[in-house]
Amino acid sequence: MKAKPDNWIVYSIAAAFFWGTWGVVAKLISDQVSPFTNHLLFSIGMLFTLPLILNKVKRTQPNRKGIIWGLVAGVLAVIGNVAVYQSFTAGGLAAIVIPVTNLYPLVTIGIALLVFKEKLNWINAIGILLAIPAVLLLSGESLLFDDPAAFFQTIGLNAGADRRWLLYALVALFFWGVFSAAQKETTNHISAEWSYVSFIVSSVGIALLFMAFGLVDLGLSAKTLGLGSLAGMLNGLGVLASFAAYSAEGKASKVTTIAGTLQPVFTIGLALVFLNEHLSLIESLGIGLAIVGALTLSYETPKPQPEPLENASMQ
Repeated sequence: MKAKPDNWIVYSIAAAFFWGTWGVVAKLISDQVSPFTNHLLFSIGMLFTLPLILNKVKRTQPNRKGIIWGLVAGVLAVIGNVAVYQSFTAGGLAAIVIPVTNLYPLVTIGIALLVFKEKLNWINAIGILLAIPAVLLLSGESLLFDDPAAFFQTIGLNAGADRRWLLYALVALFFWGVFSAAQKETTNHISAEWSYVSFIVSSVGIALLFMAFGLVDLGLSAKTLGLGSLAGMLNGLGVLASFAAYSAEGKASKVTTIAGTLQPVFTIGLALVFLNEHLSLIESLGIGLAIVGALTLSYETPKPQPEPLENASMQ
């Protein structure tokens, strides 16, 4: 997928759409399977997307460095997913864990600015400042806004309190943020298609390890298997679209923030239509901030036009 440089915003929005749709489908089976089983279903689903890119993969040759980064990206993503599950099992409340972990773009932004030396204009900086509260408003958990004192009391480090759940949540935030940065690094060396293939190889390998250690429940109904695989396909298409955005010269600080901020917008929109959910005032405000934030992040400073060459001196 040789993406045009100006198409990174289109791919970023596509990633948000696929991940947002994944959120709706995954919600239908979230209480039926463990995250380890979920990961197996996601890996199966992603395999069904391979025919979309095989022709492009056959025509290009990857290099070892890019493949390694793609494998690393897959491992980082899975560690983040498992850490979230461990946070819940250690007593973490969804009202705290979800808003905290959804701030992972901040880690990517830090890496992009400090390591990748990316430059943002002042309009992009406003976009990031708008995206942060948008993520919190769209987290689906309103304790932070309904009872701020209770939120910060719960997250506080009181003496003797068991805060393993907070550690796991911060681990998820960190690894998801580094995962997004690793995606950008991967596309610096290989195509979006090969990046995706290496990501799938890593994901399938980890799924097999989960099975080998007996962490996966294989007694699934046909409905759960079908929905889980569909969720995996959507998740995979989101990963592929994000790789394409990075390959199209999209900056990690922008792609990650736009995709991460708009993802819940699509999830909420689809849930309104298909799950008969209702839109709250907080979510409405979050959607508005997310859209404005995405628009400002997509702004590129016009490149200076080259000066026309002066005519040769008159004879």
